[in-house]
Amino acid sequence: MFRFILRRVAWSIPTLLIVTFLVYVALRVGTDPVESYKRSNARLTPEKIRQYIDSNGLDPNYVLGYFRWLKNFLTGDWPRSIKGSREVWPALKDAMANTLRLGIAATVVGVIFGLILGLVAVLRPGGRRDVLINSGAFLGISIPPYISAVLLQLLFAVYWQRWFGTSLFPTSGVYPAGHTGFDLFLMLKYMALPTIVVAIQIVATYSRYLRSSMLDVLNSDYMRTARSKGISERRILINHGMRNALIPIVTVAAIDFGAIVGGLIITENIFSYPGMGLYFLKSFGDGDFPL
Repeated sequence: MFRFILRRVAWSIPTLLIVTFLVYVALRVGTDPVESYKRSNARLTPEKIRQYIDSNGLDPNYVLGYFRWLKNFLTGDWPRSIKGSREVWPALKDAMANTLRLGIAATVVGVIFGLILGLVAVLRPGGRRDVLINSGAFLGISIPPYISAVLLQLLFAVYWQRWFGTSLFPTSGVYPAGHTGFDLFLMLKYMALPTIVVAIQIVATYSRYLRSSMLDVLNSDYMRTARSKGISERRILINHGMRNALIPIVTVAAIDFGAIVGGLIITENIFSYPGMGLYFLKSFGDGDFPL
């Protein structure tokens, strides 16, 4: 087992290098970072431009430039953002924390409600609840995050304010402008709509996964043997069915991670949520190569 894990880790290193090199090349091809830097400050000296090229690994040769960038990254010699001369690490650290909070909240909410709905659906296959939950799951998977985000903003901000005189949930940011310090309740209030948007597809996906997996397990030979021994259906469902049905779901969870990250990037930009997705797309649009 240890050798298997070690082999997997060893293979992940060249994969990571290839992926980061392709991203580096894509950023270089998509825009000229040096020209963007020159446009950000008309009074730049040739020495500062040369320093910017060296610190960001922007040599004309992409391979040499990539290895210079990698060396600076690994040694902690990170450049400053060209927008406001911010240090890159503090900005990314806050963005990573915000994205991590949103991703964990959406995953926890999505998995819990998805498993509950999948379990409810499988209790009576083909019944009204099963049809209703399945229809809702198909709808949740089909609706893109940007559509559900706009609909929730209209419902809980625009129409809610029209009906009750105040919006139920904020539609942008993670705190009000000018707020300082940590406030858990306020943060959760601002995270509510983005969390729901990302969690919708997680709920839909996991409810269908559990239902399908449970049906396979419940029709297996050892489940029929358990029924023949007089064990109650509820005990069979919880103690035997759920335990075995969750095994393939755990495997699928790792595959779904990429889809969750994609949903976070879209959602963060729609809600102006200061996470990694918002920072990366904004910096790409601004030509801010260091960030």
